[in-house]
Amino acid sequence: MAAVLLGAFGSLLGSFLNVVIYRVPRGLSVVSPPSACPGCAMRIRPHDNVPVLSWLLLRGRCRSCRMPIPIRYPLVELGTAAAFAVVAVRFVPALPAGPGALPGLLTLLAFLYLAAITVALALIDLDVRRLPNALVLPAYVVGAALFVPAAVLGGDLGGLARAGAGMLLVGAVYLALALGVPGGMGGGDVKLAGVLGLYLGWLGWAELAVGAVSGFLLGGGFGVALLALRRAGRRTAVPFGPWMLAGAWLGILAGAPLAEAYLSLFGLGD
Repeated sequence: MAAVLLGAFGSLLGSFLNVVIYRVPRGLSVVSPPSACPGCAMRIRPHDNVPVLSWLLLRGRCRSCRMPIPIRYPLVELGTAAAFAVVAVRFVPALPAGPGALPGLLTLLAFLYLAAITVALALIDLDVRRLPNALVLPAYVVGAALFVPAAVLGGDLGGLARAGAGMLLVGAVYLALALGVPGGMGGGDVKLAGVLGLYLGWLGWAELAVGAVSGFLLGGGFGVALLALRRAGRRTAVPFGPWMLAGAWLGILAGAPLAEAYLSLFGLGD
């Protein structure tokens, strides 16, 4: 039930994320003016802004001028719904009953927030090859605002220290790469690395290790595939943010079992 409810909420938020994805890279306000058709400037009516359903009923076209509405809009809404449902499956079962659930609820909110900005940042990076400060930097504040009380109320100051260490460690690795390999990493990648280290570190060392390394493996594998298919050259710029985010979510969702399976290959597991 929680996955269904959060998924439904995610689809509503996905409609707003479509606005964020378009306006934030252009330095526009996400609240004003209201959304309108770029073809005829007709304001989008509330009943034409129901996630996914409105697009289907309108057959992917503006009600007024019949201008096509890109399919990416409902896909973002569906993707955000799926992301929120996955977060619910990952974190809701671990919530204890009663007052002791508050630390877990704060953690759930933190990762729902991360899921939302993941959708926005991945698509913005693909569109304009940039990870806007307006989305990346507030994630540090939101993470601290949720993890600190969760640690205090749950008696998990070690987890908070690990989150801080993850933020510094992963951020430092990316900063070293950015300084040591000019053009290899952008400033946005470095800032995002700290955010991902913070969230992964909160969950555990295994999640941190898998999430941090997986970004390089996924991005590197994609780059090699492009080279093999002759779709890119050695100097072709490939957005790395989406792979950082994908790797982080692999660590969040399956970091512990993946780390244990890797260690067991060398007889180091439990």
